[in-house]
Amino acid sequence: MIRKKRTEILIKGSAEVSAKLAQEILQAYDVKIIEESKNSLVMVKVRESAQRGLFYLGEVLITECKVMINGFLGIGMVKGHELTLAYNLAIIDAAYNGDLPETKAWTKALLLEELHINENYEALKRQVLKTKVNFDTMDVQ
Repeated sequence: MIRKKRTEILIKGSAEVSAKLAQEILQAYDVKIIEESKNSLVMVKVRESAQRGLFYLGEVLITECKVMINGFLGIGMVKGHELTLAYNLAIIDAAYNGDLPETKAWTKALLLEELHINENYEALKRQVLKTKVNFDTMDVQ
């Protein structure tokens, strides 16, 4: 599973999933914290459509963390004030970068969590669509 998709699932999904995966690594390996979870601001770059030029829209608060497992660096970065999630993401990232054996069994859990995310999204979408007004069918006099 590619890093972007894995991280998206871990961020959008239940915090319990990332905590469980990180705990597996914490129990089996020595995790060295390079940079504690801390808040930072990141500039958001946007391309405007008319001139196709780049400009900075503003800043976003993120939480970032860096850890090392067996010489492999892991980085966790998430929007908002999420100290524990950033730490867990860094551990999981380092585990994948180090190709640790535990990561082989995680694909199934991540795909299952992606399925739950999609089901929740579809349920929310159905609720929102119930309130949608169709102006084509309204009788206007």
